[in-house]
Amino acid sequence: MNRDLKYTTQKSAMSRGDGSAWTFLTNHAQVLLAVAQNPDVRLRDVAEDVGITERAAQRILTDLVEAGYVHRNRQGRRNHYRINPNANMRHPAQEGIKIAGLLDYLQRNPPEKTSERPKQRRRSTRP
Repeated sequence: MNRDLKYTTQKSAMSRGDGSAWTFLTNHAQVLLAVAQNPDVRLRDVAEDVGITERAAQRILTDLVEAGYVHRNRQGRRNHYRINPNANMRHPAQEGIKIAGLLDYLQRNPPEKTSERPKQRRRSTRP
């Protein structure tokens, strides 16, 4: 997994198909965050970190480009992405709100990812 990307899951429950879990951020938001955090990210890495297929990542990124949230520039054999921070959120409840605020909020003071379980306190055996 790409350690540079934050706020992503290795494999979302939605992608696994168990249907019992859900997340607050859609896959579109996760892909947008991945591009915001690394403008030179490969689709393969986005897909792996978000927990979707590479084809799904490509389709989502195409949606974001066509809607004006992301600009894509070809640089040699790679793509470079640039976020349009002035693009408005799509839902009517957030009408007029720029995506820059969402991205700033979600990228502020990210929690550290660890693979270790939190240590549990041992109970004292002293009388």
